[in-house]
Amino acid sequence: MFKILAKINKILLPSFTKQGLDIAKAKKWQMAIIGYRAYVTKRALD
Repeated sequence: MFKILAKINKILLPSFTKQGLDIAKAKKWQMAIIGYRAYVTKRALD
């Protein structure tokens, strides 16, 4: 289930690393997306 969700996230959600976003200057909603994507990716790799 998490592998499918990770693929959907890759298509729909923005990649902040490609945009050169500084984590220290990220807004709360950007941090929420980063945390969500990290959680899903970690679970998909297990």
